Amino acid sequence: MKTKLPKQFIIALFILAYLAVAWSTNTLFPNQNITEGQSLISSNGIFELGFFRPDSSTDRFLGIWFRASTDTVVWVANRDNPLKNTSGIVNIHNNGSLALYDSSGRMVWSSSSNATSITNDVSPLLQLNDSGNLILKNQASDNTIIWQSFDYPTNSLLAGMKLGKNLKTGFETVLSSWKSSSDPAEGKYKYKMDTDGAPEIIIWDRDQIRFRTGMWNGLFFSETPKMLTYRDMFTFLFVRNQDEVSYGFEAKSASILSRVYLNEAGIMQRMVWDQDQQTWNEFWSGPKDECDYYAKCGAFSICQPNSVTACDCLRGFEPATPTEWYMRAYSGGCKRRTPLECITNSDGFYVLKSVKLPDSHNATVDANISVEECRIRCLMNCSCLAYSPSNITGKGSGCVMWSISLVDIKYVNGGLDNLHVKVSKSELGTTNKKRLATVAGTISSAVFVLLICFVGCLLWRKKRNSKQDTKEKSLAQNDSFKDADLPVYDMDTILQATDNFSITNVVGQGGFGIVYKGKLPHGQEIAVKRLSGNSSQGLNEFVNEVTLIAKLQHRNLVRLLGCCIHNNERMLIYEYLTNKSLNIFIFDAEKRTTLSWRTRLDIVTGIARGLLYLHHDSRFNIIHRDLKAANVLLDEDMNPKISDFGTARLFEREHAVLCTETVIGTRGYMSPEYVREGKFSVKSDVYSFGVLLLEIMSGKRNQGNQNLVTDAWKLWEEQSILKLLDEVVESTVFASDLSRFIHVGLLCVQECPDDRPSMSSVFMMLSSDNLVLPTPRKPSASRSIGGFTADHHFNESDIISVDQLTITGIEGR
Repeated sequence: MKTKLPKQFIIALFILAYLAVAWSTNTLFPNQNITEGQSLISSNGIFELGFFRPDSSTDRFLGIWFRASTDTVVWVANRDNPLKNTSGIVNIHNNGSLALYDSSGRMVWSSSSNATSITNDVSPLLQLNDSGNLILKNQASDNTIIWQSFDYPTNSLLAGMKLGKNLKTGFETVLSSWKSSSDPAEGKYKYKMDTDGAPEIIIWDRDQIRFRTGMWNGLFFSETPKMLTYRDMFTFLFVRNQDEVSYGFEAKSASILSRVYLNEAGIMQRMVWDQDQQTWNEFWSGPKDECDYYAKCGAFSICQPNSVTACDCLRGFEPATPTEWYMRAYSGGCKRRTPLECITNSDGFYVLKSVKLPDSHNATVDANISVEECRIRCLMNCSCLAYSPSNITGKGSGCVMWSISLVDIKYVNGGLDNLHVKVSKSELGTTNKKRLATVAGTISSAVFVLLICFVGCLLWRKKRNSKQDTKEKSLAQNDSFKDADLPVYDMDTILQATDNFSITNVVGQGGFGIVYKGKLPHGQEIAVKRLSGNSSQGLNEFVNEVTLIAKLQHRNLVRLLGCCIHNNERMLIYEYLTNKSLNIFIFDAEKRTTLSWRTRLDIVTGIARGLLYLHHDSRFNIIHRDLKAANVLLDEDMNPKISDFGTARLFEREHAVLCTETVIGTRGYMSPEYVREGKFSVKSDVYSFGVLLLEIMSGKRNQGNQNLVTDAWKLWEEQSILKLLDEVVESTVFASDLSRFIHVGLLCVQECPDDRPSMSSVFMMLSSDNLVLPTPRKPSASRSIGGFTADHHFNESDIISVDQLTITGIEGR
């Protein structure tokens, strides 16, 4: 008679069997292999080790990924040596090394090349932990670690991992980006701890610094106060002693899945898994704004994110090259205005609050003294430029002193680091005592003067209002103004639309005033250009601009909706565009990833269509003279619209060459003949268009240390023009289209104006892939230079003024 087993006993056996299998799958022994379709799974099922194939690739790799997000690979063994088929085999040698072989038996990758120790007396096993660390242990020696993947990361920092340097052995743990989303080979970006001076983490673009986190201040890296908001989720671990300098983090709950990830575009991201939404959320990333890029403003200056003018010299300093600085070429930085008087100890400090502290590679650090002693040391040291506490916890302690230069400072929202900058006594202003004495003496004299002025002002204002009424009536009756058929808004409407010109509505600043976002009573959003009171635009010139520009109507030009004149106020009302300017997209590491190849082509052809209208098809033929990425705005559908006609000029003959005694424009976009001789024509716009085309294709600026025109020409000569394409554009781009567009760009930037095509020819070449294009001549090796005054002196017999109608940097809020 058979005995029937109880149901509970059978269930228990199944559970035990399942647990045994689950436990065994995280471990590999020397007599076992891993092949295609097999894997190791960590004990709680968080990570998996196995073979994978990246998107758009046929190559195979051995890697580790999150099981909750199987396409999120955090480590790759053979990143630089892929398998070409599915016959890879992983096993453990008896000498204690892990190896990967291809179908021919060739070793593709091995841990022996970087294992800490391999001996003959080993009993190795491989284990995948729930931290994502793949560990090769020696069972014969108390599970001593022979090798671990955490020591050799690829592009991801996981909880429990360390980024830094062993000061005894010199061994460093560094992250490096993938080449692309389909190629995990080592890319050009590295995320590395700088252990000299005051330690900080740096993103390197090959041998150039791209981004710094700023020094560790005891709570967070100077650039990233957001780390404080994550303290309920993570414990941040920063170690600096005689043995090591390292940074890492631990999750406070096993349910929190997170990684710090260096992507293919050189952006570092803190990602956290949302279990409910089954997606990764970005908690922080950098570089994010223009001020994040290293030394944006040069030495002895500070960068203000989202400011109209990004860079300012520190107090006591002035632009090293004023002409370049005023053209917003800031890389030259600033120089001290008043020498220090170190011998007399009469210098002092002023405080820059809430900043990312300067590059601290060469800084001097003493963590064992007080902040007051730090101040005294800096004051007594003639080489000291600035100081800051090395630890801001409590009331602050320790000392960091900078002696060589102050580079890469920016204001940080929510920042807690303050920089004490040494300046001459004269730069600190008068003392409070002297100031009070001066104020007291001034008040008594001012009261009497104000009484006289008050009476005088009453009389003057009465007379002025009478004249102004006459002016406004005259303007309203002006025939050319009437002919423009342009709405004239009253001042009350504009005040209501802009909330009394509230500073919160400021969205940009042009050459002759401030631009405000507004909303008309019926709901239409507008951009109001309020001309400054000291603008050189007189009333007659203003009327001339309104009557002229109002008649320019094209889908690729920003539309003028109306104007407003009230007393001495003159305002221009434009359509409001929500997608900001083109330069924000093509030069921003994150936003340019949203510009697909098709979108870039449409933007280029749209700009060409707008220029063609200005040069040939409008009622008036106009030379723009300041075409650049910042002066191309994008609507909600990413359609480009040319803006800022502040330097535009009319011309009567198609091939007319106009002259100016004083050149004005934007460095990098100005044609050689305009820079050298002050001569400009429609071919000057063609040159600027060629530069802009190359920038849109490459995602790189034609300024600073990067001469994009020269680089494009070299790649053209080498027949390697595909290398110019922005790396974030998907590889599905048609090579023939790219080659044609770059070809057209090189034709546009030829040195001789007569060699450049007209915009009608340019538009035809861009629109047709059947045309045989002429061979471009070598462009000028010299760069357009900036630094010119804002005064204009033109040959009035050749041109009609359409001066200074600008709308620069309009941005949505």
